[in-house]
Amino acid sequence: MLKLRFSFIFKELAVEFSIKSGSPEKQRTACVVVGVFESRKLSLPAELLDNAARGYLSELLRRGDMEGKAGNTLLLHKVPGTEADRILLVGLGKEREFREKDYRAAIVAAVRTLNETGGFDGTLYLTELPVKKRDIAWRVRQAVIVAEETLYRFDQMKSKKDDVRRPLRKLTFCVERRNELAAAEQALVEGQAIAAGMNTMKNLANLPGNICTPTYLAEQARALAAEYGLAAEILGREEMEQLGMNTLLAVARGSHQPPQFIVLKYQGGKAGEKPIVLVGKGVTFDTGGISLKPPPEMDEMKFDMSGAASVLAALKAAALMKLPLNIIAVVPAVENMPGGSATRPGDIVTSMSGQTVEILNTDAEGRLILCDALTYVERFEPDCVIDVATLTGACVIALGHVVSGLLANDDGLARELLDAGNASWDRAWQMPLFEDYQEQLQSNFADMGNIGGRPAGTITAACFLSRFTKKYEWAHLDIAGTAYKSGKDKGSTGRPVPLLTHFLIERASKVGAGGTASK
Repeated sequence: MLKLRFSFIFKELAVEFSIKSGSPEKQRTACVVVGVFESRKLSLPAELLDNAARGYLSELLRRGDMEGKAGNTLLLHKVPGTEADRILLVGLGKEREFREKDYRAAIVAAVRTLNETGGFDGTLYLTELPVKKRDIAWRVRQAVIVAEETLYRFDQMKSKKDDVRRPLRKLTFCVERRNELAAAEQALVEGQAIAAGMNTMKNLANLPGNICTPTYLAEQARALAAEYGLAAEILGREEMEQLGMNTLLAVARGSHQPPQFIVLKYQGGKAGEKPIVLVGKGVTFDTGGISLKPPPEMDEMKFDMSGAASVLAALKAAALMKLPLNIIAVVPAVENMPGGSATRPGDIVTSMSGQTVEILNTDAEGRLILCDALTYVERFEPDCVIDVATLTGACVIALGHVVSGLLANDDGLARELLDAGNASWDRAWQMPLFEDYQEQLQSNFADMGNIGGRPAGTITAACFLSRFTKKYEWAHLDIAGTAYKSGKDKGSTGRPVPLLTHFLIERASKVGAGGTASK
């Protein structure tokens, strides 16, 4: 990992985080949090508390007050032999089956209980729990991210907010050994940067389409540029017409909202060093255009700019950490609406690359705005390009809501992203990009159609994009199933900000080790 020799105050995060090492019974805090496995087995920090309390905790467990089942909690007051006001026991489930998902669930249970019980601060010893093949840095990063996810609320649009009486304000994560402090503190900075980026993505994606328009996205990009010393360039309709971005403009034709083409540059690396380019789909609302979507759940199409929000958020996280990289975020932002001037199925347009496209379905609009953006970024002579998009419903059918789809024209870049996803617990799965699938895009009247039929919809969408990425290493992340949730928990997930940020951190670590950002 990259060595960061500085610290930050992340004012936008819900709580203040810190790291320390010390015995649990000596902590002067509102609440000490320790874990209990099934059946009634104390974790090591809990044993230390129990020893100080002369068997008080083990006696409670023997009486059946807690079994240690995953997600269960037990709050104790004035435990003898300890300095904390309260002790919170968190159920961990079976010790032999304790893995990443269980660890994250334990952090959720602890943070939620602390926030609901009126304690301003908590000291968590859950970060000392062994998780197979995961080191202290992973556990601390995940604890920060999960804590922020648990406390995140989007209530800006509500006239009356559900205020917590005494909300949690401070969390301290403990490490078992002092020689782990440096790695834990480094991970704390990274976790806070990732969490801040995720909050930015959520705040943008959760906004309704009547507020988060292409113009609003451009304004937010300018605000990020002003706050973090970035360079921002916004192209309007006339500039896009001059560049020949006709597939992008075809999507925007039916809307009264003007399209915006956002370019945001972070210069953390050496002058002349090839940039990493992140391209995010920015359809701020997608009705499907003339190929109108069915009404149920169409409100969720405000999330169709999640790719745009994620690349802006990842750039913000990189700026917070001052990564020694050159990074460019590119966002083609449009609204896809039906109307008298809207593009019709069967229309043929010439892309910026000169290739012609028969638009067979106006609801396959994401690839139309991305293909011009992918042509535009050639001018940056990029080290690599990663596009992020809620592109296909087919990806949800194929992979559900667990992992994002990944396709690439370079296996090395794909492996980097897969590794970053595994390391950040924001996983992706690589799908094939075989030449055979290109046949489905054949058109009788143009160089290609914008859809390839129902079979392999995620793959043929990526095949379409691949025709515009011949001049550089490129990867495509389809986040249709992972960027947001439906139902009672409806809202942005903040993914794939952790994956993207971890990828950037790993690239930066190679620069810090005396190499280059390239593989």
